[in-house]
Amino acid sequence: MSVACCVPVVECVYCLGCVRWVWKKFLYTAGRESENWGLAIASEFEPVPRFCRYIMAVYEDDIRNPISTPPGGYGIDPDWVIVKKSHEDTQGKVSPYLIYVDHQNTDIVVAIRGLNMAKDSDFLVLLDDKLGQAEFDGGYVHNGLLKAAEWVWEAESQLLRELVERYPDYTLTFAGHSLGAGVVTLLTMLTVKNREKLGLLDRKRIRCFAIAPTRCVSLNLAVRYADIINSVVLQVSMQVLFVV
Repeated sequence: MSVACCVPVVECVYCLGCVRWVWKKFLYTAGRESENWGLAIASEFEPVPRFCRYIMAVYEDDIRNPISTPPGGYGIDPDWVIVKKSHEDTQGKVSPYLIYVDHQNTDIVVAIRGLNMAKDSDFLVLLDDKLGQAEFDGGYVHNGLLKAAEWVWEAESQLLRELVERYPDYTLTFAGHSLGAGVVTLLTMLTVKNREKLGLLDRKRIRCFAIAPTRCVSLNLAVRYADIINSVVLQVSMQVLFVV
């Protein structure tokens, strides 16, 4: 009898604990996580606005006849856009992207746009994940974003090899926003792991700028790739990022 009487009490305590956890999650902000991180210097942040414009240009159906040009334009020469793919081109496997040879800044840029709330395929990519589902290079990554990055790699790695060999003094930069930021993070890691397929591209020539990224890699991978992958979060540019 005494055990039976205790059961409702235990259930109440358990429920109160769950309610407290949910309430804390609603009130949680990530601001304190970056309190002890070092601030980016001006030279590190300098290219970020340019890459933001390139990412915004992906939203245009026709770069030569843009509809929503920001003040000052996108800073893109349409003649230097090598590839531009839409949701239809990628069959929803990854968000739209472009490959741009920026001769002015000696850079080969792969830019991927963020989540399109009108496309179910984008949500399917984002929701395709379970804890511990996808392993990569000794750590864990977001499964759906990894598959999206692998799609881009399979589609464009040969072209990227041709470009980095044609322009040996150019950097190879991956830039993305939101969902696209998660994809370029994993695409950068795939590129580093498969540099021999790009003609043994020097690691120092590879970099990534992830703007407001989704959380997509475990802490050990974030630290391992911190020299290459730059995350821009909460209006602060940092050199380590995402934690599952």
